[in-house]
This record gives sequence, C-alpha cells and structure tokens, in this order.
Amino acid sequence: MEKVRSPLLSFGEQKRYRVNQLDEKKLGLTFYKVQADGTDGNCVTFVLHDEDHTLGNSLRYMVMKNPDVEFCGYCITHPSESKINFRIQTRGALPAVEPFRKGLNDLMGVCQHVLNTFERSMKEYRAQREEEMQ
Repeated sequence: MEKVRSPLLSFGEQKRYRVNQLDEKKLGLTFYKVQADGTDGNCVTFVLHDEDHTLGNSLRYMVMKNPDVEFCGYCITHPSESKINFRIQTRGALPAVEPFRKGLNDLMGVCQHVLNTFERSMKEYRAQREEEMQ
C-alpha cells in the first residue's frame, strides 16, 4: 500500500485505500479513504476529489445527524484545489465508513425529494399558465 500524509492526520504515516463498492459510484464521486495507522477504523479521513463546499457542508450536516458520530468536519486544502478532506470519528466500534455511506444515501434522498417537488411545482405552474392563456 502506498503511504501518504494527510493535512488532517499529521500524527503519523497513513495508508491510502480505495473504498470498495459504496453507493458513491452513483454520484460520480472520486474519493480515497485515508486512515491513520494503528486505529480501529472509527476515525477516518476521506479525500474527495473535484468537490467543494456544496457537497462538503451538506454531507457534514447529514452525517452529524447520526447519534453514533462523535465528530465530523471537512476542509478544503487550498482554494486553488478542488479537494476535500472529510473526517469522521465515531463512538464505540462503529466503523466510520458506515455513517459516511448513510450520509451519502440520506443526502441523495433529500436531493431526490427536492427535485421531485420542483418538477411537480413546475408542472402545476405550466398547467396554470396554459389555462390562463386560453
């Protein structure tokens, strides 16, 4: 495994892993799971590429709704880079990838609800406009 250093995890060497078969492929996200050596998986930093505050803040909100999450935060490493370091720390033995997956799925559900509501409202508006024009 290739060892990398993360700005959020400066307390030792880390390993980069490719996260397997999560629902992120549906969103088209490219990300890497960065985990500090010696941890049991409940404190993980994910690096999401080609993303900004739009996803970072929304996902942080959804993940923090989980009562098993002790800490969740993100930072953009530099304004000229479109990369997010997204850190999750859970209570107990729950692996940090679980709230990450749940947060992404919940966020997809919220976005789908907003899209459906918008499309329904647009359909009603267009129907109303057609009635007024006749």
